[in-house]
Amino acid sequence: MSVIITVAPTGPIATKQDNAWLPTQPDEIADQVAEAYAAGATVAHLHLRDRNDQPTADLSIATRTVELIRDRCPILVQLSTGVGLSVPFEEREQLVELRPEMATLNPCSMSFGEGEFLNPPAGVRRLAARMQELGVKPELEIYDTGHLDACLRLRDEGLLAEPLQFSIVLGVRGGMAATAENLMMMVRRLPEDAAWQVIAIGRANLELTAIGLALGGNCRAGLEDTLYLRKGEPAQGSTPLVTRAADMARALDLTIADVDSTRRQLQLPQQEGPSR
Repeated sequence: MSVIITVAPTGPIATKQDNAWLPTQPDEIADQVAEAYAAGATVAHLHLRDRNDQPTADLSIATRTVELIRDRCPILVQLSTGVGLSVPFEEREQLVELRPEMATLNPCSMSFGEGEFLNPPAGVRRLAARMQELGVKPELEIYDTGHLDACLRLRDEGLLAEPLQFSIVLGVRGGMAATAENLMMMVRRLPEDAAWQVIAIGRANLELTAIGLALGGNCRAGLEDTLYLRKGEPAQGSTPLVTRAADMARALDLTIADVDSTRRQLQLPQQEGPSR
């Protein structure tokens, strides 16, 4: 199996004041995604911003961003239905109607820093069912141990098809701490055939990405997860972070997945519709 690298260029929280290279508008995001694809990324995890750089689930902005990306490169698109803490769930779930190859599914509500990340059980089940209907592969973002159990219940109810795809998120205040012990505990509990990656927030990003690769996982890189290439040195976009991740994988004698390999490994369903 080869390593799948996902680029996460934007996120819902950081601003250009935090890092001047953070892309927020469709053209900026598309340019950085294309650069990351050239550096080895085969999945683009997308958050969207409005003209005021605020998180949005606006379908026209999402459509424009995806179109620009697909004009530039054949990377696989994964829309975030997390969007931002201020955006209602009912707006966020509409993003899957654009039929990206993948979209996130957050199984539980939780404290998120000083805010609340609301994912009501009925809404999560409705979104999971709709993703099945549309052929959109869920990327299951689990921030705590009970989130995995919630995903397995959705599987047992027939709302998630195996093999499951997980992101183990570490370092968000309100979720699991960013420690190697927490990562290894979660990996041991995953279904045997699951695909997974670690998302380590902030200063733990480099260390836990390396540990995740060594444990057999995929990896994610980009300004959503860390704004710095190293202490005191802001990353000049997501491409340097993707390059660093690819170099780590190669140093472990791992091969980097191309788009076709990524499709096969994640068993992405065939889709129909204009977005394809």
